[in-house]
Amino acid sequence: MTYYLQGLTMGLAYVAPIGVQNLFVINSALSQKRSRAVLTALIVIFFDVTLGLACFFGIGALMERFQWLQMAVLLAGSLVVLYIGFGLLRSKEVELSRTEENTSLGRTAASACIVTWFNPQAIIDGTMMLGAFRASFPPSKAFPFIAGVASASCLWFMGLTLVISIFRSHFRPSILRKLNIACGLVILFYGAKLFLHFVSMAIELK
Repeated sequence: MTYYLQGLTMGLAYVAPIGVQNLFVINSALSQKRSRAVLTALIVIFFDVTLGLACFFGIGALMERFQWLQMAVLLAGSLVVLYIGFGLLRSKEVELSRTEENTSLGRTAASACIVTWFNPQAIIDGTMMLGAFRASFPPSKAFPFIAGVASASCLWFMGLTLVISIFRSHFRPSILRKLNIACGLVILFYGAKLFLHFVSMAIELK
């Protein structure tokens, strides 16, 4: 349960900051009917979870064989996580669109795929972050952790869609800015934790 909760909290802190993917969901909730916005959120959840699984198990399989790779990913991942956290603290307010849109389901799915799977930064950050966590605990705890990350994706995108759809007239960029700051602090905490784990592994090798 501990690893599931760790995956859930880290997953929420990672997915909640307002980037391209979240703006796509937010703008959908602001400009489409609630039923269509919920469907859009489900499509985004599918692509986000599959990307997370690919990042987590892809790099994880190699790290189980090579300790040097495990330490390299742990170090690089901790630095990436810290960089993401600091970046969120410095982020500016974003603009939101409230223009009514009538987008086809196919185009919505294609757009969701592009903002998730065709975002190089998301792939790099996801691989390094999830790979670093994979390196920090035993292989037997991998499933509870990634299940927590997947649950975070489901809870966040669906919750975000429903809340904004219901209260969309009250949402302002300043609210999203505060959310980014809160998530940045959480991510900094986990980045520091990963870096300390790398240091402890390096000390054990001496």
